[in-house]
Amino acid sequence: MVVKIAIIKSGNIGTSPVIDLLLDERADRPNIDVRTFGSGAKMNPEQVEDVVPKIDAFEPDFAIFISPNPGAPGPARAREMLSEKDIPAIIVGDAPGKGKKDEMDEQGLGYIIVMSDPMIGAKREWLDPTEMAIFNSDILKVLAETGALRLVQKTIDDVIAQAEAGAIELPKLIVTAEKAAEAGGFANSYAKAKAIAAYEMAGSVANLDMKGCFMTKGFENFIPLVAAAHEIAACAAKLAQEAREIEKANDTVLRTPHMKEGNPGCKTDLISKPQ
Repeated sequence: MVVKIAIIKSGNIGTSPVIDLLLDERADRPNIDVRTFGSGAKMNPEQVEDVVPKIDAFEPDFAIFISPNPGAPGPARAREMLSEKDIPAIIVGDAPGKGKKDEMDEQGLGYIIVMSDPMIGAKREWLDPTEMAIFNSDILKVLAETGALRLVQKTIDDVIAQAEAGAIELPKLIVTAEKAAEAGGFANSYAKAKAIAAYEMAGSVANLDMKGCFMTKGFENFIPLVAAAHEIAACAAKLAQEAREIEKANDTVLRTPHMKEGNPGCKTDLISKPQ
């Protein structure tokens, strides 16, 4: 059986660019077929209303909608539209989505809320594309090296296995630092502690960005705040890399590639084949 997955991307958080690659690294996984639909950078209701119906022709077994702030007008409209379809759907979002989990339960939607996946903080005149790329790479490094992305991978792989078996139980997952680090499979306690610290630091970025962009008046006041947030993101990325370097030094890095038939393999020592 080939499981058909529709991925809808609206706006951008760190998880957005890689979620389809987490499922099909070499684009040769035989048990899934993925289509990605997007509204681009805009996440307004009108863009969402244009893109969500496009998944119908694909006839997916389930859909994944990825967006910042599942409570914002555009993502909220997407949730409403997906809840009306006869297609199981999972919402992937950032910390503000935690406050909407009861609504998503009522709508019959699954969710994966990545608590430390912050949007970049800057008002339009100070949003430099180079700095945006650097910020996004720092956050992606934190999510990858702390285990958060592996937990997302495992959660969606479980849904794929359920679809193959004929009955999907939608996930209800809040990705905390502890859950991310557990999925990271750290053998060294210091590495695990660094990973937890990095994830928590990345979570604080969103709070500082919120304060700077929406609660502070005067550019001379808000610029230092959002610049500080970006510095925290950079430090979090370095700390997450230190966690992985400890595991590399001990040859205990957990890796979970997909095997020939699509099932996830597992290995820790570098010179070995995954089982």
